Amino acid sequence: MKPPAAVAVLAALVQVSQTFPALHHRAWWRLLREGGSCGQCDPALCSEPTHCPAGTVLDRCGCCPECGDAEGPICDLDPGNHFYGQCGDNLECRLDEASVGEVPEPQCVCKAQESVCGPDGKTYENICQFSKAHAARGNVSVKHRGPCESAPVISVPPQDTQNFTGNDIIFGCEVSAYPLPHLEWKKKGSKMFLPGDDAHISVQARGGPQKYGVTGWLQIQGLKKSDEGIYICHTRNKYGATYASARLKVIDGSSSTFAFTAGGRSTSYNTDYDAYYDHSEEEDEDEEYESGNYEN
Repeated sequence: MKPPAAVAVLAALVQVSQTFPALHHRAWWRLLREGGSCGQCDPALCSEPTHCPAGTVLDRCGCCPECGDAEGPICDLDPGNHFYGQCGDNLECRLDEASVGEVPEPQCVCKAQESVCGPDGKTYENICQFSKAHAARGNVSVKHRGPCESAPVISVPPQDTQNFTGNDIIFGCEVSAYPLPHLEWKKKGSKMFLPGDDAHISVQARGGPQKYGVTGWLQIQGLKKSDEGIYICHTRNKYGATYASARLKVIDGSSSTFAFTAGGRSTSYNTDYDAYYDHSEEEDEDEEYESGNYEN
């Protein structure tokens, strides 16, 4: 039998956790229910938990299985403790790197941070994310370690925009693929990739923001009426190519007849790629692009 004082303290903690939901944790209920004694283990009395994305672990008495904690929640650094809970399959409890002024907290972190390729052709950040996504399907195996190899996918296409002559604009384009894709810009009707020798146009690219992704920008400074047109973000790797476009409207700043509307709309993917270019002198190059057979 539990000492009256201990029961009173536990009851008070439960009441506090109910008053402040952010403080509520299953540990309060477990401590109140289980007390300080485990008793004799009888596996026949255990119930098998369901819907455990991170697999199962043994309870604090080492007898019955319970759902392990997935990535993120606070955990017990000492494996002998079961106040917050134990991390599940392929996870371990680590102190996070707290920001300035914050107290570090132990959290469940995946032991392996290597990406994996699922049987669905999707790349998962790590084995723990894969297991969480496929927990409901039972025993599903990864296709292979490392990211899935695929043709590029444009996740954020450039958007239509308009501005006055003399101002600056920037088109952006985000692409993901493995191997990392090459990203280039063209203007409809031109045979040259930008920026060419045009000093008021510049292009930049960097990795990210997502893993195995590339973000590119096309900047036009000091807009001229001749800059108006359709600009194409074209990306490729050895598995294929894709593209997306956006329209630039340049408004004559000396005219008072235009009503400028800020913003733009998201473009859809273009399927008529040939319509953008004069291919009469680029047949060999275009055949290479359309086939997706590129050399790195």
